[in-house]
This record gives sequence, C-alpha cells and structure tokens, in this order.
Amino acid sequence: MVDRGDYAFRTGLDEPYEEALAKLEIALKGEGFGILTSVDMRATLKEKLNVEFRKYRIVGACNPPLAHRALSQELEAGLVLPCTIVVYEEGNGSSVSVADPMVVVGLLENPALRPIAAEAQAKLKRVLEALQKS
Repeated sequence: MVDRGDYAFRTGLDEPYEEALAKLEIALKGEGFGILTSVDMRATLKEKLNVEFRKYRIVGACNPPLAHRALSQELEAGLVLPCTIVVYEEGNGSSVSVADPMVVVGLLENPALRPIAAEAQAKLKRVLEALQKS
C-alpha cells in the first residue's frame, strides 16, 4: 500500500480490473461497507464525449454505523459521504485508490468527526491490505 501523502492510499494489484472490482466488494463487506454507487467512467466518457478511456470505476462505499455517527454529529457530513474509491486498469493489472477519510472530513472543520474518520481510515486501510493478500 502506498500513502499518497496528502489525500489517498493506493495499492497496485496483479489481477485484471474485473477481478479487482470483485475482490474490492468482498474486502469492503469484511469491514462493514457496502457499495452505494458505482460509476463506470469508461462507459460514461464514451457515451457523453465519444472518447476511449481505460477501464475506470468510481465507487462510493458506505459503512452505515460510521455514517450514522457522522450524520448525528453534523448533518453536513453528508457532503463528504460516501467514502470514495477508484479502481482502474493499469498495465496488465489494476490499481485501487481510496480517498483518505481524515483529509476529506477535514473539509468540514468539525473536531467531533475526527474519531469517526480515523475509524473509517483504519477500516479502509485494512480493505487495501486484504486486497494485497488475496
């Protein structure tokens, strides 16, 4: 896993894109997340702009207990939910990047959200670790 420093965590996988997506869903479930949104950017860019692009998906993942705690602290927390993950084709494998919840929640400037974001961050790091092991 690579820490992108100021905004994300990333891991490269030897598996093809489709397999990475399937493994991601399983790893997310293992940490209590479900997938709320899944945007196929390749298809969207083809449809809207008639351009070719690599296989690329934006995934919105939600851990309901964490989301509930965050929304109970601040209703505007919905602006930074769900957790954003991107999966894309890279060479013969794929890449998975996760937006760092600590960075994202910092946009709201509410200290009560930090422990919730820290828990989400730990869970999402474990998701990436599980992808590396599987």
